[in-house]
Amino acid sequence: MNPMRALPLMLGWLLIALLALAGPAQAQPAAPDGQPSANAALADLLENEQSRQQLIDQLRGAADAAAVEPPPEQAQLSLPRQLAEITSHVASDIGSQFTAIVGAIGGMFDSDLESTFDVEAFTSAAINLGLVILATFVLFMAFRRLARPLFTGVSQWSQSGEGLTPVLRLVICVALAAVVDVLIVAFAYLGGNLIATFAIGETGELSTRASLFLNAFLVIELLKAAVRMLFASRYEGLRLLPISAEEASYWNRWIARLIGLVGYGLMVVVPLVNAYVSPAVGQGLGTLIMVGAFLYAVIVVLKNRRRLRDAINAKAAQTTMTASRISLQLFARTWHLFALAYFVMVLTVTLTRPVDALPFVLFATLKTIAAVVVGLLVSSFLTQTIGRRIRLSDDLRLKLPLLEPRLNSYVPNALRLIRTVIVVLVIMLVLDAWGAFDLAAWYASEAGSGLVGKLVSVAMILVIAIGAWLGLASLIEHKLNPETGTGEPDARAKTLLTLFRNALAIALITMTAMIVLAEIGINIGPLIAGAGVLGLAIGFGAQKLVQDIITGIFIQVENAMNTGDVVTVGGITGTAERLSIRSVGIRDVNGTYHIVPFSSVDTVSNYMREFGYHVGEYGIAYRESIDDAIVALREAFDELAAGDDHKMNILAPLEVAGVTALADSSVNIRVRIKTTPGNQWAVGRAYNRLVKLHFDGKGIETPFPHTTLYFGVGKEGEAPPANLRIMQQNYDIDGRPGGQPRSGESSRAGEEDPRSKPNPEFKGDFDED
Repeated sequence: MNPMRALPLMLGWLLIALLALAGPAQAQPAAPDGQPSANAALADLLENEQSRQQLIDQLRGAADAAAVEPPPEQAQLSLPRQLAEITSHVASDIGSQFTAIVGAIGGMFDSDLESTFDVEAFTSAAINLGLVILATFVLFMAFRRLARPLFTGVSQWSQSGEGLTPVLRLVICVALAAVVDVLIVAFAYLGGNLIATFAIGETGELSTRASLFLNAFLVIELLKAAVRMLFASRYEGLRLLPISAEEASYWNRWIARLIGLVGYGLMVVVPLVNAYVSPAVGQGLGTLIMVGAFLYAVIVVLKNRRRLRDAINAKAAQTTMTASRISLQLFARTWHLFALAYFVMVLTVTLTRPVDALPFVLFATLKTIAAVVVGLLVSSFLTQTIGRRIRLSDDLRLKLPLLEPRLNSYVPNALRLIRTVIVVLVIMLVLDAWGAFDLAAWYASEAGSGLVGKLVSVAMILVIAIGAWLGLASLIEHKLNPETGTGEPDARAKTLLTLFRNALAIALITMTAMIVLAEIGINIGPLIAGAGVLGLAIGFGAQKLVQDIITGIFIQVENAMNTGDVVTVGGITGTAERLSIRSVGIRDVNGTYHIVPFSSVDTVSNYMREFGYHVGEYGIAYRESIDDAIVALREAFDELAAGDDHKMNILAPLEVAGVTALADSSVNIRVRIKTTPGNQWAVGRAYNRLVKLHFDGKGIETPFPHTTLYFGVGKEGEAPPANLRIMQQNYDIDGRPGGQPRSGESSRAGEEDPRSKPNPEFKGDFDED
């Protein structure tokens, strides 16, 4: 349920007041055929002693009220006093009208009924009028029956048509249905005139009674057609207000019933009573009709108070804007008070000042309803055109993967802003309609036109800034996307483009803010000067931050490192995962993430530039042949270079530097393998494994530390006996000491279990020294 369901109450009372305004005009035609004129009626009124005395009393009362009326300078009363006097005046007016009705009816029965009321003429006139009414309504219903398939087809196209947005289809279909509805009313009105002129009563003459009814029929049915444009209880596709069919049927039935009762009562019954019975009775009957309509409207308001409150609260819960949600919640609690105050005002104006005040109230109400309905339609149109999720083509989504989510994040915020502008504009139009705010004069003034111009300029600046950001950011993403542009960008391009995108965002935001401030009239000169002074103060107080930024700029200019490089920075070795203008984020081999500010960086060691080396030193026992060991090292390298796992990562033959040290227990031989950057660690680990296998295959001992035991000597130089204990050795089932391989089971180079292979997972796999 939508809070727009409160509109029918205002709309219904507007139509009632409109009929009340049209009623006196309809009551002014000449007396029906065969009835006395106004002068004759006045003469009959003066001949009746009781009615003449009532008229004299009313005139004296009016004269006394005019005599005691204060002069203009004393007429300025407080608002409660004015309300009290208006209430008293309305009550006395209604009471006097009831007294006049009772007196007139009593005078009718006290006088000679034969001379004042012609029963035969009244019966004939009633039969003729009834036939006109019946014929007109039969024609009307027949025409609507014939037009039903057209309404159904238009409604179906409005709901399921293609080529236009739903709101545009709805407006077009409602306009088409309204034209058809007006034509049906016009044809029924024309048919009723023809029947009343040529088939009923005196041929060729349209009676005043029939004219009263037909004019009332035209006005009332046109009003009902306008109501059907809003509600259309039978056709879902022809309903302007976003409410359910059940609610539309309820409000349509209530308003149509009220329009018919008040309209035909004021525009047909009251004029006929004035002519056939008495003007006092007719005036009192009109007052009764208006009071009855007021009471009916109050009952409807109180009956729907809780339901509309719950509906508005439900709508408020769905609103994302806090201001709108709070406003709807407040309106849900107080809407019935506004409705009751409005109905009381319209009733008071109708009874006290129908000539000057009632037209103002009518047009103000009509403008209010039109502003609210048009605002809803425009908001719905925007929601259906730009409020839906934006879907880009597959090719464009492939080239610019972040453009679609970025647009879908901007559009809802823009739509909220536009809806806010629409709400403000509707409120201004409503206030202008009720005279609380002169919109035209405000816009014509220097302040109003200046404010509107500034708002338009700011909106254009924001649109241009957002468009520039979308274009430049999309271009950067196009360059970074490996599937578009020139292919996979290198690490330096990724780093620089990412930093440029961040710098671009900051620059655009700063420039846009400055331009907007200058556009709305704020002098940005002192702001820029203050920013300079503040920057200078920050520079003195935050030297480390300045050093971070300056060092970071030079590191990027010199291409010292990029995202994904394995580096040693500030004593931390790991993969550079994030680079900013101030710091670098490094993930070490244990998975720990380090943030190193550039001010603490003295040296950048990058392991990922052009190529890398695996440098290995392998020790052999002193009794082993150095030449055999070098041959085994070369054979291990040949096997490594021939394998599919690492041959693409090896850039040059094995470099053997030779013996680098005669250590305490080993002879050390250094070799070096040139690899692609980032693969030196994986290649080194694979090579170490093969070296061990080849050394074992050739029986080359890999030394380990030796220990010499000294048992000491006595005073005479003899050595004391060593207390030795021989431990029992375990033997296997073949009689060999445990742990010795069987014949044919010695490890040979190249014979390995596939499960023993290492599994380096990525290019940045490295060993921390």
